[in-house]
Amino acid sequence: MLKSILITGANAGLGKESAKQLAQQDGVEKIYLGCRNLEKAKLARRELERETGKSIFEILLIDVSDLDSVREAVATLPEPVEGLVMNAGGTGGKKFHDKTKDGVTQIFAANLLGHVALTEELLKAKKLTKTALYAGSEAARGVKEMGMKRPDLKTSSVDEFASICSGVFFGKTSDATVPYGPIKYMAALWMSSIARQHPDIRFITMSPGATTGTEGFNTLSPVKQYVMKGMMKVMLWLGKVHKLEVGAERYVDGLFNKSYKSGGFYASQSGLTGPIGDQAMLFADLDNETFQDNANEAIHRFIK
Repeated sequence: MLKSILITGANAGLGKESAKQLAQQDGVEKIYLGCRNLEKAKLARRELERETGKSIFEILLIDVSDLDSVREAVATLPEPVEGLVMNAGGTGGKKFHDKTKDGVTQIFAANLLGHVALTEELLKAKKLTKTALYAGSEAARGVKEMGMKRPDLKTSSVDEFASICSGVFFGKTSDATVPYGPIKYMAALWMSSIARQHPDIRFITMSPGATTGTEGFNTLSPVKQYVMKGMMKVMLWLGKVHKLEVGAERYVDGLFNKSYKSGGFYASQSGLTGPIGDQAMLFADLDNETFQDNANEAIHRFIK
């Protein structure tokens, strides 16, 4: 049972739908909607209250791509939360490859750096007490259906992982889907590393799978959006994409189902939908503790 849960990227898409589903779970008394935009957050809260008949939603302003915003959000959080859903992310906008003041790309900051800082600040302040779930992706192991290749690391050293953080690893690509998979791969490794450091907290990486209505493609270029969303429509027709509600159900299952081992990365066993499986059973490198700790160390080069 989790009484209180914080969700990042909670005003739309998977974040909002997971808030709706979590509100229906026995014992859940408060859900913090982590959002960048106050007006969008207020609208989401009104809609959630109307749809669920419950007034358990609170707004927490947070921009996970900005470490100062992350630290301020943790400081203003009025009480500890038992659960954390790291849902915010996406493809980083038109300038996804631009550097932030912390030296990482925009897409890395939005998907991973901010969530690392958020989790660790919450732990340091004793404001996360039971379970943390990160929104993984099948892109971490490559997605042939979407033209995404499996991350191709040569050494998995700290320096090589750091080049993913800074964007050097990818050269001058104009395609945001190129860095997306390796970043999600690093995230799964980081979650495994931190799980070993904090055995009293459950850390689960759970992919929502390919879902309709996701916000993830909305920051791609118009041409790339058209291509990717067109592919999603075809895949939905072929039964290779599931509804938004199913993706959010995976989050809920990951939070509450203790059969998922802490530090594990769970996603579709094949393709983008269907039965969930432990990805380390498919790719042994995910269980390599040296790789996990190297990814963790590389990320911390950029957290001051």
